[in-house]
Amino acid sequence: MLYRVDDLYVADVDDSLCAVDATLTAQEGSRSRETRITFDAKRRKAGYLERDLKRGADIDRHEIDIPPCVHEIVGALYRLRSLRVPVGRSVEIPMSDGKKSVMGRIEAQQQEEVETPAGRFKTIRYEAYLFNGILYHRGARLHVWLTDDDRRMPVQIRVRLQFPVGTIALQLVKVEAK
Repeated sequence: MLYRVDDLYVADVDDSLCAVDATLTAQEGSRSRETRITFDAKRRKAGYLERDLKRGADIDRHEIDIPPCVHEIVGALYRLRSLRVPVGRSVEIPMSDGKKSVMGRIEAQQQEEVETPAGRFKTIRYEAYLFNGILYHRGARLHVWLTDDDRRMPVQIRVRLQFPVGTIALQLVKVEAK
């Protein structure tokens, strides 16, 4: 069954790129939900609240333990950009979705040249091992291509899902000069 998906994800991070809060507003078919996660570094807790916006009712609410600096998914991408992980090596980044807290492993797999609507880029392809029950239950593979230069700009992100929808692909379309 196909239906319209209109999701908005907003995340706030501090100067160290540690998560402060994240909100997902999801309009998916007839379903309308809002998920809010607050990260309290001092208490080392993450609060999770999921609400059904149509009924005005809480669906899930709980609190989990987290390390003093944890990253949500977008903040982890920014953290990865600040690291220089050589090809063939991996790094672990503390991550949380508000339901679970893990040390997410990200592996620098190989150098590749990637062409997007914004041009051709020399990149390093990374695989983030976050699916298949690690952070997210759903079966999938997540790859991120960052430029192999000082900008470390994300030019392509691909999530290959293990169900009929297939692959979600994001590509850099335009680079604006400062």
